[in-house]
Amino acid sequence: MSFPKKAKVVIVGGGIHGLSTAWKLSETYKNPGDIIVLDKEDTAAGASGIACGVVRNNYFQPAMRELMAHSVSVWESDPKAWKYNAVGYLQISPEVMHEDVASIYEQQKAIGYESEFIEGEKDCTKYMKGMFDDWQAQGITSVLHEKKGGYAFNKDSIKALEKKSLNNGVNVVKGVKVTGFKRGSNSKAVTGVVTSKGTIECEQVVIGAGPWVKTFWDKLELPNKISIKDQKGVTHKDYPMWIYWFLTEGVLGVDPNFQKTDDGKMPPVIHVDSDAHLFSDVDGSLITDKMWGIYYKPDFNFNGVQGGAAPYKVNKPAENVKVDPYGIDSPEYQTTDEFAHMWCSALAHCQKRFQGKIKVYHKGPSGGLGCFTPDSFPVFDRFCENVYSVSYTHLRAHETREDRGWRGVGGKK
Repeated sequence: MSFPKKAKVVIVGGGIHGLSTAWKLSETYKNPGDIIVLDKEDTAAGASGIACGVVRNNYFQPAMRELMAHSVSVWESDPKAWKYNAVGYLQISPEVMHEDVASIYEQQKAIGYESEFIEGEKDCTKYMKGMFDDWQAQGITSVLHEKKGGYAFNKDSIKALEKKSLNNGVNVVKGVKVTGFKRGSNSKAVTGVVTSKGTIECEQVVIGAGPWVKTFWDKLELPNKISIKDQKGVTHKDYPMWIYWFLTEGVLGVDPNFQKTDDGKMPPVIHVDSDAHLFSDVDGSLITDKMWGIYYKPDFNFNGVQGGAAPYKVNKPAENVKVDPYGIDSPEYQTTDEFAHMWCSALAHCQKRFQGKIKVYHKGPSGGLGCFTPDSFPVFDRFCENVYSVSYTHLRAHETREDRGWRGVGGKK
């Protein structure tokens, strides 16, 4: 097939952002070739292909609530194709988070998003022991149980998006690198996408490149410093537009059935935040006396129990962060033995069945760098008149709240 020369819409990125946009736009642009998706390698070759795949509505920001409810409904629309596991989601928290989590529950209830809220340490312990008789986490005073949500197998869901897009006439072109943009003579609008194989004339552009978003931001000559207003209303000038975080994840090499509930069912995704002292499951030493958090789930895609902990901020200017090679091929950004020690000890803190299981821990093809906006909030916006940028966040609700957030354990800041 010859390289395309023209399209209505060119989408940069063959991951969850790019392909979900292509699939939805294909309901409007119905002619074959109207929509072109470009990826420098392959679909699901970047962050989407190693994501943990969790689907939830547990965000503090009220603006996210209905958006996430809609997102969950899309996953529910074709669970077989998406390889979507609708097991639900548990947010398990200490008293310092009680007020915020209660607010999330009230917002969920207001839009009819099914969830249950358990309060008080005694009732929370009873609720969790009703699922897992080995539950032993202390100091938990609220449990928000989202009955919807769950997780999807990462690459399978992206490939399903690709198939749905192709069936609707989208042209997915792989192995093509975007090198620049062609501009109109009398405006800032982009009239063509310049690639390693030629220029594609177009009417609109969508950037859905995940961790590589800054690359295209720079090619569009957009500002790398902005003014931002904090929670107190103070404006900070010359704040970096992009910040990189490293997402720490791993896998316990156990049979996924190892984490079934007492009644033999697959459990909800579990997200625990705690201010209890965390001690090593190896030697009993203190790992941290600060706030910590983990998430985990049994996952046949990863062939074990997969999950992670708080991401940590990459403390260098965004322009000095080397995104490629990405994921498990990166020589610089990898999970450490320190993370494995913390995560496995936290699992054992929560459930007795995980005691001594650090010996079967291994790095999984998950985690990786993420590129975030200053407030870690999603951006769906238009620039240069006809260029749309889709930038999203992996950070959890409370992690945007500097006064009580946690930023990794054991020295990772």
